[in-house]
Amino acid sequence: MHNAASPHAWLRSPLGERLYALERKLAGEALAQVFGWQLLQIGIWGDDDGLIAEARTQRKSVLGWHGPITVASADRPAMIRSRTDALAVASDSVDAVLLPHTLEYEPDPHEILREVGRILSAEGHLIVLGFRPFSSWGMRHLFARHGFPAGTERLIGERRLRDWLKLLGLEIVDSRRYLFALPWGSAASPEGFFERTGERIWPMLAGGYMLKARKRVYALTPIRPRWRLRPQVVGGLIEPTTRMNAGSGLDVRDSGKK
Repeated sequence: MHNAASPHAWLRSPLGERLYALERKLAGEALAQVFGWQLLQIGIWGDDDGLIAEARTQRKSVLGWHGPITVASADRPAMIRSRTDALAVASDSVDAVLLPHTLEYEPDPHEILREVGRILSAEGHLIVLGFRPFSSWGMRHLFARHGFPAGTERLIGERRLRDWLKLLGLEIVDSRRYLFALPWGSAASPEGFFERTGERIWPMLAGGYMLKARKRVYALTPIRPRWRLRPQVVGGLIEPTTRMNAGSGLDVRDSGKK
């Protein structure tokens, strides 16, 4: 994640702290039904592992492009470094991936998504957090000199991201819209009225969205050709019909009297 110091400083502001608290709550709910061995968060969002702290997988790791490398412990996930276009992760080895605004900080988000598709195991889950371009948060990003939050390359719309995930064989299983506060001052509490009712009453005013997708692997079942079978004659005999006898000059009714 480029220019990584800027988002961390912003997340310590009153507005950033409220946003982080809201996204921590949403990520915890999305990961509550995700199980398996390995969870990987790609991109460092915040100063700790709060987004994946409540995950139920056996192991948790955070992959970034800066900072120290630490070994996972019982109460802290591993912190690793890797390139975005060639993740240092084995194929089909991760049960869940979390992208907290990661796609918005990279010049080529397609590379990350392709790598995510490679490392996800069959039926593995992907969770993406993003800002909506057509919202008050998107408007502030558009007119900010260095993006908003600072360092963002571009905002990716929910519909476009759905299309990208579909091309990679990922099926959307859940979606949420959140962040109904204006991007000035301090955002509303995650438990406030607007956040609790906004998704149901005015979803188009949301500043953020969350998509949860699953990697589908369809098994190909070979279909055997159905050969046309010739009709078989039981006992090798064909009983004559009235039409056949009329053509041959024989009368079946009189054949037993002769």
